[in-house]
Amino acid sequence: MRHPRPARMHPRARPRWLAGLVAGVLLAACSREPETVTPAPTPVQVATVTAGPAMPPIEATGIIAARDEQRLSFKVGGLVQRIAVREGDTVRRGQLLAQLDQTEIDAQVAQARQLAEKAERDLARGESLYADQVIPLEQLENLRTQAEVARAQYEAVRFNARNASIHAPGDGTVLRRLVEERENVAPGQVVLVVGREDSGYVVRFAVADRQVVRIRRGDPVEVRLDAWPGETFRATVTQVASAADPATGLFPIEAQVDPNGRRLVSGLVGRVRLAPGPDEPTLPHVPLSAVIEGHGGNAAVFLVDGEVARRRPIEVAFITAETVAVRAGLTVGERVVTAGAPYLDDGDAVVVVP
Repeated sequence: MRHPRPARMHPRARPRWLAGLVAGVLLAACSREPETVTPAPTPVQVATVTAGPAMPPIEATGIIAARDEQRLSFKVGGLVQRIAVREGDTVRRGQLLAQLDQTEIDAQVAQARQLAEKAERDLARGESLYADQVIPLEQLENLRTQAEVARAQYEAVRFNARNASIHAPGDGTVLRRLVEERENVAPGQVVLVVGREDSGYVVRFAVADRQVVRIRRGDPVEVRLDAWPGETFRATVTQVASAADPATGLFPIEAQVDPNGRRLVSGLVGRVRLAPGPDEPTLPHVPLSAVIEGHGGNAAVFLVDGEVARRRPIEVAFITAETVAVRAGLTVGERVVTAGAPYLDDGDAVVVVP
């Protein structure tokens, strides 16, 4: 008995069958859901928003001067006959420093003396005539007035003659010599500047009206001098002007400087900085590195909210050398990103690193 043979697949049908099998496998593979990959959090550094002054610090250019500095001049004008000292000379109290030519002054003294003597003679003669009832009382009073005026003029000329020379008001050093011999000077024109170096030094500067109202005696001042780069000298406000300089419209300020062992001399130039006092209002402050996308008075920062970065727009009040004062948008105590902010988008996961 013969068994029936199994049916054989036609050779041309095999490729179709294999192709269908492969296609089914590929279709099943493609229909699977792709695995979700969570990006790693961005490492950032943060800083806490702190309270700082609501007004920017006051800055100005200042000049160092001896604290007991005196500007010496002649009471009258004339030709300078002699200047006995030079800059840097040490002087003693009462020492002759400068002298005017006395020729014209001596002539004025002689003339005033003669007029005073004549007025005294006229008065004596008038009193005699009045006693003899030759002249009236009114004429006698006029003679008395003329004699008094002549005496006063004589004393004034003698006073000017005494002030035709300049003497040292105390022990000190000649800081500046502003006039040379044989020059004509006007009354009150500064000839010499003398100061006591052992009395210490001050820094003098001037500020505007909106700044002077914020300055009080005793306020601390930072001074940076070109002669001592990289160093900061401490100073204390000792004088605050109550009126503006008519020539500049600014208010002069003077502060006593602590030399901190350094040699100071009059005329050194530097920058002064006064920080606002503790009683002034405050604003939130953030480091400069925290601010991004600044444009005018508007900018932005990234806050750290748990493990997520949140972009926050802010309004800038002013900028100092290290911080940004924020008028609106932040509160003290919040944490802002200071390193890594340029790589963040709102809502990104972050991890805080030291």
